[in-house]
Amino acid sequence: MEKYRSDCYNNHTDELQGRLKDMKIHETIKQRRLAKNYTQEQVASYLGVTTPAVNKWEKGISYPDITLLPALARLLDTDLNTLLSFQDDLTEQEVAVFLNQVSETMEQSGFAAGYDLAMSKLKEYPTCDQLVCSLAMLLDGALTMKAPKDHRLEEYQAEIESLYRRGAASSQTAIREQALVPLISKLLQKKDYAGAQALLDSMSDPSPVDKKQIQANLLIAQGELPKASKMVEEKLLSANNAVHTTLMTLMEIAIKEKRLEDAAYIADVDAQAAKLFDLWEYNSYVAHFQLYSSCKNRIKCLKVLVPMLKSITKKWDLNQSPLYRHIKTKDSEPGFGQRAQKALIHALCEDADTAFLKDSPELKEFLENLD
Repeated sequence: MEKYRSDCYNNHTDELQGRLKDMKIHETIKQRRLAKNYTQEQVASYLGVTTPAVNKWEKGISYPDITLLPALARLLDTDLNTLLSFQDDLTEQEVAVFLNQVSETMEQSGFAAGYDLAMSKLKEYPTCDQLVCSLAMLLDGALTMKAPKDHRLEEYQAEIESLYRRGAASSQTAIREQALVPLISKLLQKKDYAGAQALLDSMSDPSPVDKKQIQANLLIAQGELPKASKMVEEKLLSANNAVHTTLMTLMEIAIKEKRLEDAAYIADVDAQAAKLFDLWEYNSYVAHFQLYSSCKNRIKCLKVLVPMLKSITKKWDLNQSPLYRHIKTKDSEPGFGQRAQKALIHALCEDADTAFLKDSPELKEFLENLD
C-alpha cells in the first residue's frame, strides 16, 4: 500500500512538474521575490531549503516541491493561481494567435499535425468556449478544403462535430449560436429537418447570426419555395432600407465636413441603388434633394424637387418587380398620394432649411398646375 501511495505521489508530482514548466513559474518566483525585496538567501532560509535550490527555481532548472508551494505563495504575498500562472480562459487575442499557429502548422506539416496541436491546447483549456468554437470552425474549414484521405478522417469529423456541440452548450449567446449554425447545416445534409428547425428555434431573437437566411435555407430544403421566396424578398427590402439610411447618414457627415464632392457621390450611389433594386421612384430623388437643399442650391434643388413631388402620386406596384413577387401588399387609400404630396409641400415651405424655395417661380408654377 505504501508503495502504491508513493507511486501515485510520484506520478502526480511528475504531472505537476510538467505543467509547471509550461507555466513559467520561475519567472513568477523571481518577479515576486524582487518585488518583496527578498534575497535568494532569505527565501531559502524562510522555506528551509538551500540557496542553490532557490537559484535553480528562478532559472527554471528545477521546481519547488509540491508541499512547499502554499508556503512559497504566502511568502511571496501571492496566491497559488498567480504563482502557477494559472489561467481560467484565453483572451480573444490569445485565441486568435493560437489559431494562426494551427493554420501555419497545417500549411507546413499537414492537417493531422494542426489537428493534434489543436487537441493538445483544448486539453489545457477545455472550458474556453471561444477556443472550442473557433477551433471547430477552423478545423472544419480546413478539412473541407484539404480533404485529407487518411485513416483518421472519421475521427476528425466526429471530433469537429463534438466541438460544435460543446460550443452550442456555451452560456455566451454569440458563441452558442455561431456553433449552432454548422450543426443545423449538418442536419440539413442528413435531411433531419425537424432537428434543424428545433435548433433554429432555440436561437435568441434578435440573434447574432442571420436566422432568416438559415430559415430560408431550411424552407428551400423542404421544397417550400414560396415561403422561402417571401422571406428572402422581405430580407432584401429591409436590407435596402438599411443601406439607404446608412448612405443618408454618410452624406450628412460629408456635408458637415464640407466634403461636397463626396456627398454628391454618395447621393448618386443612393439614387442608383433605388433604381437597381426597383424601389419606389420617390427614393431615387431624396438624397440629391437633401444635398442641394443643405447647400442652398436653388436651381438644382428645384430640378430634383419637381419630379420628386410628382413621383409621390405614382403608385408603386412592388410585385411588378421579380425581386418582390411574393411580398403581399395592400392597396393604398384613394387620394393618399395627393395628400402626401400636399403635406410634403407644406413641410418644405415651413421648414427653415427649405424655406428659400417657397417663393421660387418654378415651385409656384408647379403649385399652380397642381391646383
